[in-house]
Amino acid sequence: MTILEGWDSHAWIEGPWIHRSPRRPEVRPRLLAESTLLPWLAPQLPLPVPVPELTGDGVRHLMLPGSPFTDGGTTTGRELGAFLKALHAVDPAEAVAQGALDAATATALKSVELDEFRHRIVPLLPTEVQTTANQLLDRVASVRTSLVHCDFGPDHILMTDGRITGIIDWTDAVIGDPALDLCWLLNGAPDAVAAGVLEVYRPTSDLVDRAEDWARLSPWYGVHRGLRLNLPDDVTDGLRDILNSL
Repeated sequence: MTILEGWDSHAWIEGPWIHRSPRRPEVRPRLLAESTLLPWLAPQLPLPVPVPELTGDGVRHLMLPGSPFTDGGTTTGRELGAFLKALHAVDPAEAVAQGALDAATATALKSVELDEFRHRIVPLLPTEVQTTANQLLDRVASVRTSLVHCDFGPDHILMTDGRITGIIDWTDAVIGDPALDLCWLLNGAPDAVAAGVLEVYRPTSDLVDRAEDWARLSPWYGVHRGLRLNLPDDVTDGLRDILNSL
């Protein structure tokens, strides 16, 4: 048996199966919801996703082949753009019925996080940028229109020999802002990948702008973690990155 540890789940491999059990009580309902959401979602998507089933202590699914994304070109971007276009087009109400976190609950949870940013991080920034920082928090707070993966980055895109073989880790799937799923693709992925995404997905300018806002928000999480865990170097480095991104 091979042990794989994650932030939300204990995970281990037995034969062809990956087993996952929640690390914390609040993770359990989201993890178990994957057993209804993903079997419903999988036939609607152009790339493979796990199809979990319930076990005594969590879920299990057949292991998808591949390693996390490290590089790709325009073709990869086109495939990812088509994948997100299909994901964001599914019926949000039906997604909630199948286990996705609903917009109201997701908004309430995100509001707690953004309020923490507003009250603990903004005061640490120079006075002359605090208004700009608060405006950024306002812009990412309000849009919830589509089912989103919510953690769509290179660690969760599996590839083998240059081909995408799976999109994994759906515990955070919610009704949210589709720009969040585009954030890394348009602001962190190789240029050729971004070009392929833009070609197929064809996001509006407003969506592109919000994806950039989500990218600007990235260093805030490191500062927040540094404040909670008393890691002063993380706070100092993160505040510098926030200033550079505003």
